Amino acid sequence: MNAGAARNALLALAGLALAGSCATSETDAIARLEAAPPPTSFSPALVERGARLTALGDCQGCHTAEDGRAFAGGRPVETPFGTIYSTNITPEPRTGIGLWSEQAFRRALREGLDRGGRHLYPAFPYDRFTLASDEDIRAIYAFLMTRPPVSAPPPRNRIPFPFNVRSFLAVWNALYLHPGPWKNDPAHDARWNRGGELAEGLGHCSSCHTPRNALGAERGDRHFEGGDTEGWHAYAIGATSQSPVGWTEPAMRKYLRDGWEAQHGVARGPMAAVSRGLVHADEGDLAAIAHYIVSGMGHAGGGGARKESAASANAQGERLYRDACAQCHEGDESLPFGGLVLAQSIGVAGESPRNLVNMILYGLPAAGDGTAPIMPGFAGAMSDAQVVALSSYLRARFTNRPPWPDLESVVAKARKEGERVAKTPAGGAGLDPARWGGT
Repeated sequence: MNAGAARNALLALAGLALAGSCATSETDAIARLEAAPPPTSFSPALVERGARLTALGDCQGCHTAEDGRAFAGGRPVETPFGTIYSTNITPEPRTGIGLWSEQAFRRALREGLDRGGRHLYPAFPYDRFTLASDEDIRAIYAFLMTRPPVSAPPPRNRIPFPFNVRSFLAVWNALYLHPGPWKNDPAHDARWNRGGELAEGLGHCSSCHTPRNALGAERGDRHFEGGDTEGWHAYAIGATSQSPVGWTEPAMRKYLRDGWEAQHGVARGPMAAVSRGLVHADEGDLAAIAHYIVSGMGHAGGGGARKESAASANAQGERLYRDACAQCHEGDESLPFGGLVLAQSIGVAGESPRNLVNMILYGLPAAGDGTAPIMPGFAGAMSDAQVVALSSYLRARFTNRPPWPDLESVVAKARKEGERVAKTPAGGAGLDPARWGGT
């Protein structure tokens, strides 16, 4: 998204809102005096179901600050319009949602309005959560209302005028919000429809995997064609997928649950955090999501065709590969103990070089528990020119795809962003390897 275009477009929308050209719901308070039900009113089965759905929606990942209490909010989300801090969704009455009725909670997910009727910023993906069923929303509400209450007001959003005028979001909603819930497609079976409801709704896969327009809304004409988030690229997962190896449902299910799959590599960037939550999701729901996603993917293949002449022309890249990469990536061990065969790597074959560059610079740290791949980072050992040479060599040797354009600027941007995060460890950018990992 072009930040300048976004600013101009939103200035126009904000002007409309300030001029009173749209109605807002900011004074439409809901259930202000209605008491929330006591935690004991929720059945254990409902709370358990809510726990699994909350994990699927990555609610804890977004609503937990670095070193903060679970669900207490305060995590910064960087957007082209400023920094937004996630809210406290524990049942604490003053700073959390302890006074929210189920009706108010449902309205937040469906319409993007808080208990007092104020518009929520779509960094909270209500344009996706709106597709959730009443039953799923009820279970999530039951789970959250039985969490330990935490008194934790979030920091003030750092959003400059006029983007801090929430009333313009009424225009945004009129343009881009299509209230749910999900409607089953009779042309498909129940498993496909459940997978679609979760992938498009609570799982909000397209929030990252779809490019956005100047107003920060998803490009409906480019659904699942890949997008950029927090310094990483979320690859295309629809018919335009560039994966060198076709996805199967078992492979997708394992990748979602474990964060890696032997023929497809390791979850990186924000997806690493998502997969850490999905380990707690319901197995049937993950299978349904895998069925839905894989059914819409093309079988790209062919990404591993070697182009020896182009690769050998890059002597510096070849030398760097031999010295720094070949021992792991051409060894006898496969994932998780060895390196991924690079002819199978979406990082090398994909539509964007950003994730490959991030991995070369910052590596993949050891997991805190369990068995998972690791990789050293070379930010301190390679110059930008060397990273460009190595990335170009890998692209030429292991794929039949054209060279990436403007690779130099991608490397420079990734290096600069990594240095910024290192100086501000509480800053929320996705490049901090201790936070996100990657491949």
